[in-house]
Amino acid sequence: MLYAAPGRVNLIGEHTDYNEGFVLPGAIDKSIYVAILKNDKRRLNVFANQFNEQINVPIDDLKPVKGWFTYLAGVMFHLQQKGILMSGVDVIVDGDIPVGAGMSSSAAICSSFGFALNELFCLGLSRMELALIGQKTEHSFAGVKCGIMDQFASLHGKAGSVMKLDCRSLEYEYIPFHFPDYRIVLANTMVSHSLASSEYNTRRQQCEEGVRIMKQYKPEVRSLRDIDINELEAHENEFPSEVYRRCRYVLNENERLLKGCDLLKKGDISAFGKLMFATHEGLSKEYNVSCAELDFLVDTAKKIDGVAGARMMGGGFGGCTINLVKSEDIPIFEKAIKSSYLQKFNKDPEIYVTQVEDGARRIPSNQ
Repeated sequence: MLYAAPGRVNLIGEHTDYNEGFVLPGAIDKSIYVAILKNDKRRLNVFANQFNEQINVPIDDLKPVKGWFTYLAGVMFHLQQKGILMSGVDVIVDGDIPVGAGMSSSAAICSSFGFALNELFCLGLSRMELALIGQKTEHSFAGVKCGIMDQFASLHGKAGSVMKLDCRSLEYEYIPFHFPDYRIVLANTMVSHSLASSEYNTRRQQCEEGVRIMKQYKPEVRSLRDIDINELEAHENEFPSEVYRRCRYVLNENERLLKGCDLLKKGDISAFGKLMFATHEGLSKEYNVSCAELDFLVDTAKKIDGVAGARMMGGGFGGCTINLVKSEDIPIFEKAIKSSYLQKFNKDPEIYVTQVEDGARRIPSNQ
């Protein structure tokens, strides 16, 4: 049996998920694929076609390891921790999500494998429960204290819509994203975001420090979600300057997202794109998770006809920019981005033209 779970883009709402804020992701037409069968050996036997690598371990001895296998091991481990009984499985993994480009290939592998196990063993888990299993795997097996957005988007995606997710309540709303004249285009800096994991955890700690400071004045505060910008500004002098800037960015980003959802409902992609540019400015100057290559790509995109909006996407320090580009202007966009970036950094950026698609699914045998 064959299953797929997509990567994701996030139109707006970056680094807000672990602050119990809002995000606006969409699943895309690039996926991780899992072919799976039961075996009677109580072993997890996986062949990763992308890496031409095979790993075989007992399912009763699953531990974190370096590399791609840790995500499968973690998903199976956490399912067993719920008291779920499973036999061993033989698995082949493949995919077309560019690794390290900020499209959440790690979440997609957790989602595809979890979805496959759920169907194969008739576990009856909801998509949200599977998303939470994927998040636990990232935390305990990969060491990244991520929010829920990536796993949620991979499992709940819907063609023609993005998803406004409340990362506190896990309530969500499908927001129409139907702009036939535009495509979502990613431009890859070809810079490995080696700092992303460590700096991600640092940013999370800085936001938590901001919450601790505000609790002195507002004891009911649980996260930055419970603070408004006026309250933050009133206590600016009590914050370390870096912590203040991090918190200020998050509060402003939540406001941009809520405004952005209203604009998408009205079909105003031009105004929505301006919010994306503002988000990048905040990520670069206040949250400090951009880099010279990302800033250059966004600045270049601003000058290209047909670009409604652009910003860096993902953890930062490399990876991709996300751009809303008129379909007819994509060749112009690609040529301008590639030539200017090559001249500036002597690197050839990869361009991915994507669209919003459905989330995790079983692929019928006749496809």
